[in-house]
Amino acid sequence: MSCSSCSTDSNGTPKGCKNNGTCGSDGCNKMTVFNWLSNMEVVSEKEISNIIEVRFKNGRKEFYKNNEDLSISIGDLVVVKAERGYDLGHTSLKGGLIQIQMKKKKVDPKKEVLPVLRKATQKDIDVWTKSRDKEEAIKKKSREMAIGLKLKMKISDIEFQGDGSKATFYYTAAGRVDFRQLIREMAREFHTRIEMKQVGLREEAARLGGIGSCGRELCCSTWLNDFRSVTTSAARYQQLSLNPQKLAGQCGKLKCCLNYELDFYQNALKGFPKSNTKILTEKGIAFCQKIDIFKGLLWFVYKNDSVNWHELSVDTVNEIIKINATGKKINSLEEYTSTINVDEDLEFQNVVGQDSLTRFDRKKSKKKYKKKV
Repeated sequence: MSCSSCSTDSNGTPKGCKNNGTCGSDGCNKMTVFNWLSNMEVVSEKEISNIIEVRFKNGRKEFYKNNEDLSISIGDLVVVKAERGYDLGHTSLKGGLIQIQMKKKKVDPKKEVLPVLRKATQKDIDVWTKSRDKEEAIKKKSREMAIGLKLKMKISDIEFQGDGSKATFYYTAAGRVDFRQLIREMAREFHTRIEMKQVGLREEAARLGGIGSCGRELCCSTWLNDFRSVTTSAARYQQLSLNPQKLAGQCGKLKCCLNYELDFYQNALKGFPKSNTKILTEKGIAFCQKIDIFKGLLWFVYKNDSVNWHELSVDTVNEIIKINATGKKINSLEEYTSTINVDEDLEFQNVVGQDSLTRFDRKKSKKKYKKKV
């Protein structure tokens, strides 16, 4: 089985990516886990040794038990038992890492785990493909039904079960929605079992996918499977301007990547004094105006002179704070640093533009002609 974005040959092998069905799109290895225990012998309990992880549409994953000891490899399409009927998905993980993943997701292997029925046959794949081909048309029709019933909800995605007997509609809404009439109309129109599932804005963005402001595919739709809370304090720690247009992601919430480097900034700021630190001098009180975490510098200004900024290192500021803690004042900030006048006309140099774009062109030599006397 190949991905939907690659052209395929008669054997189903993608021509574009040439990775034999593992190019990273929805039909290949989206949300795949790197199995760093693949070359090690599995040492685990009997209940876990034959469990595999199966990935369904848009990153949904479940654990199933291989009771028949089928020869299953990563990426194989398998038919698994559902509550009613069967479902079809890709094998995303097996081996020793299963135990770690189940512990991380708080899944008890001793409880009932649904079994793997068989490896997918061509008939199973045809039924599954036929059901997925109908999803876009049904999604459009279901949205029209919801608008006709004046329901304050947005149907963002549809997922058919592998046998086509059930369709799960994912929607977002601000509050509770009474969609009983909508379910009756959709069951009568689509002739299948209907299940409605409300998701958050981040889950919706993960299912829809897209390109972030960094130019890469969204983290939530490629590898990020747990959504941790992001607060504005993460932006403050990193000295970012609190601009909602720049800090918000496609989901409208704060970007998940604000948490990636937060621990580094928090560790770096441990040696820094607080931003509201005051320095007592004979010339007056000085306030902190700016912090540079990477260079380890702080800028202070006098209360009555906000024009001249005084650059101090972290060690110097901590030393001055210790002096102030004893009840003493320093003479002035000028003794510890040089003064920067923000009103001065700074001369900026265009380093990039120093070289002309035509510097490699051949210059025509100018011949000098002597005038004949």
